[in-house]
Amino acid sequence: MRRIAIVGGGQAGLPLALGLLDKGYEVTVVTNREPDDIRRGKVMSSQCMFDASLQIERNLGLNQWEAECPTVDGIGLAIPHPERPGHKLIDWVARLDRSAQAVDQRIKMPAWMELFAARGGRLLIQDGGVAELELLAASHDLVLLAAGKGEVVKLFERDALRSRFDRPQRALALTYVHGMRPAPDYSRVAFNLIPGVGEYFVFPALTVSGPCEIMVFEGVPGGPMDCWRDIRSPQEHLAQSLHILHTYLPWEAERCSAVELTDANGILAGSFAPTVRKPVLTLPSGRLVFGLGDAVVTNDPITGQGSNNATKACAVYLDAILAHGDGAYTADWMQRTFERFWDYGGAVVEWTNSMLLPPAPHLLKLLQAADHTPALASIIANGFNHPPSLFPWWGDATACEAFIAAQPARAAA
Repeated sequence: MRRIAIVGGGQAGLPLALGLLDKGYEVTVVTNREPDDIRRGKVMSSQCMFDASLQIERNLGLNQWEAECPTVDGIGLAIPHPERPGHKLIDWVARLDRSAQAVDQRIKMPAWMELFAARGGRLLIQDGGVAELELLAASHDLVLLAAGKGEVVKLFERDALRSRFDRPQRALALTYVHGMRPAPDYSRVAFNLIPGVGEYFVFPALTVSGPCEIMVFEGVPGGPMDCWRDIRSPQEHLAQSLHILHTYLPWEAERCSAVELTDANGILAGSFAPTVRKPVLTLPSGRLVFGLGDAVVTNDPITGQGSNNATKACAVYLDAILAHGDGAYTADWMQRTFERFWDYGGAVVEWTNSMLLPPAPHLLKLLQAADHTPALASIIANGFNHPPSLFPWWGDATACEAFIAAQPARAAA
């Protein structure tokens, strides 16, 4: 029986561990937090997952909350009018072909950890530094590092060719609330782009205290939404959230007249540099560790792809491990497996990075065209489920012009 160790108990590591366990592998998961500590802790992410990622969870039998979690049925985009306060320059919505959902990781991860242990997996609650990696590598056929934070992640070499940024591009904050007025017509990710200031998006979710809305703030560094460092309490965090909406997005503030925090831990603020790292780590002993998920590809949350990326990486790695049989887990095998994921993940990185820069003229034209071309709005919205479908036209001005021009004809056909 092949022995595999996974350091990191998150959206990539735990589904992979459970998938391997179900196929007869002997699996060890190392994580530094007990399930109850996670349940009682702070929120960890916004984690809106689109249908292709949800299907991977369904295939693994890990969709325990699908019936009770609110659905996200569409995507909307609004841009404030620069000369008419309170009005919108762009305002469109489009339905998703298949709904998305967001389940608080404080619900998911503890349940999956306990399920893993109940099914016979070896769950170790401890730190995963170099010494621990060495011990795991000596006693297992393959060691994967799927932790997204901590000093050990920095051991993976930054891939300068694939990492566009070397510093944080947004000041980030999350606010989980009850009592928000629903979006009209159907639920959605309501995305608001405030030029020169940042972005705000909000969507329904399931948290430890029931259905909620997750407010996500993305502030341009040094700008007026880069404002979280001096916040001293959960109520101050909520007040700052509402102040931003009243100042820049009055239509969103109107939905929030009766909101309250879901719980004192339903807030988060911080920043990080979007980074791609090389996926193979050589330990001092010469043994190898294979990077997975956020350990090697960390995107800004502006396109909501973090949990989706992790889940899709998990699926690629699971298929590759199962197909590899009794073969040696060499550096070449690891690199080839990562490149298989990068065929998908590279488009996610390119798309996400483009949203962090001042919009290119062809993208502004695209977003404006979607305002009066429902077919185009639908294509953009459903690109969240599969970002490679947005290319080549998202990144190429000539292709984008042709794509925009083709949409009315397609809509009429």
